[in-house]
Amino acid sequence: MTGPRTYKASGIVLHARNLGEADKIITLFTAEYGKLDAVAKGIRRAKSAFAGRLEFTNEVALSLHRGRNLDIITSADILRSHFNAVVQPDAYGAAHLMAELIESFCEPDLPVPEIYALLRGALQAFETSPDALRLLPRFQLRMLDALGLAPVCDQCVRCGETLQGAPGWLDLDAGGLAGMECHQAWLQVVELDDEDVENFRALAAPKATSQRATLTASPRAAKAVEELISYHLGRRPRTVLAQ
Repeated sequence: MTGPRTYKASGIVLHARNLGEADKIITLFTAEYGKLDAVAKGIRRAKSAFAGRLEFTNEVALSLHRGRNLDIITSADILRSHFNAVVQPDAYGAAHLMAELIESFCEPDLPVPEIYALLRGALQAFETSPDALRLLPRFQLRMLDALGLAPVCDQCVRCGETLQGAPGWLDLDAGGLAGMECHQAWLQVVELDDEDVENFRALAAPKATSQRATLTASPRAAKAVEELISYHLGRRPRTVLAQ
């Protein structure tokens, strides 16, 4: 990243790892610069000015100074704490999975405002949802859409016929939902009944409203989204969620 020696950004804390005896490298997803690694010097000292500010999922306003290898965080103010959103184990695990996916799919210095808004909205929805894990598929599908990886949902990806009111299955290689008449027996697939298909399509729908932000996934639709994420990631996520 090039530009002025000092700059400001707002971001959500995704990850932190120790550096030396007193510092940490903080990974953030910022509205202005996308994924960003920066050093918080002295954060592990008892009287650090950063104490409690650069915690996992906190949304913070940052001032930074450009360094030779990593930029340095000079100040951090909490814009919104999501502690209440992730205090429950399921929500904590879901938040870690979202952070892992953003770290894996998003590039440094490449802002994706849609994903920043999705992450913020999902964390806020976790605060009032009794089942954060069922909110994950909505975030995952909208994230894929923002990255240009959205599955075809409005018609069979193989023959083009409408899927409305009909069962189907997720065709990973073709990139979307397919009708049962196009199913090939040798494929290991997640089959979806008509309600699952409609649920999957609703989860993937753009223009999130407050209602859609809290839209939950049926078990089979959630499984289909899980398989889709693993397909694009090229592996299973490292974050293991309780079932």
